[in-house]
Amino acid sequence: MQGLTYGVDIVLCIDATGSMSPIIDRVKESALRFHEDLRKVMAAKSKNIDSLRVRVIAYRDYYCDAPEEAMVTSEFFSLPQQAAEFSRFVNGIEARGGGDEPETGLEALALAMRSDWDTKSRKRRQIIVVWTDASVHPLEKNAGDKPDGYPQDIPEDFDELTDMWEGQEYMDASAKRLILYAPDALGWTEIANHWENVIHFPSQGGNGLEEVDYSTILDTIANSI
Repeated sequence: MQGLTYGVDIVLCIDATGSMSPIIDRVKESALRFHEDLRKVMAAKSKNIDSLRVRVIAYRDYYCDAPEEAMVTSEFFSLPQQAAEFSRFVNGIEARGGGDEPETGLEALALAMRSDWDTKSRKRRQIIVVWTDASVHPLEKNAGDKPDGYPQDIPEDFDELTDMWEGQEYMDASAKRLILYAPDALGWTEIANHWENVIHFPSQGGNGLEEVDYSTILDTIANSI
């Protein structure tokens, strides 16, 4: 039987603060084989990827770090064609900064939703994956007095962020998926409990997601396609 074919866009939101060095190292090690491994897992499920693009958003904390360190973003890389460029970008990410908990993870999620998603493929998936072991700052923190370099188009509160996810202005309702490797903590728990098309794997705060296995990440992504 002929398998289904998809155009798949994946945005990896990676907490790049100091405690996250184990998962960042794993992503770096896996960058060159990410495309091949995901295709193998998909093939085993009788699914085919016609086009795969991956974007990376490495975030820290606008309230502690310089703007250029607080949010480091790439464009979409087409894989395997741009595997070398993808690898170079990921290898440039270092786990540092962030201060103490919490971090500006909801800001990273908002930027991910506004990605330049593929809208041409007949069958498509738009997947955001968040890797973090930290809670988040409320979006309304320091309203009217945000740090220098804080993005201007970030939602003002959690309800506005929810409206972004539930609407169709930024993502296709039938295509979008959110995979959270995040603790049961402020922000992430509310998302897991109230948003649709969300898969949540609770992590232990401060452990750097050491318990998350690469094969589990691939299998979860494949099951979301």
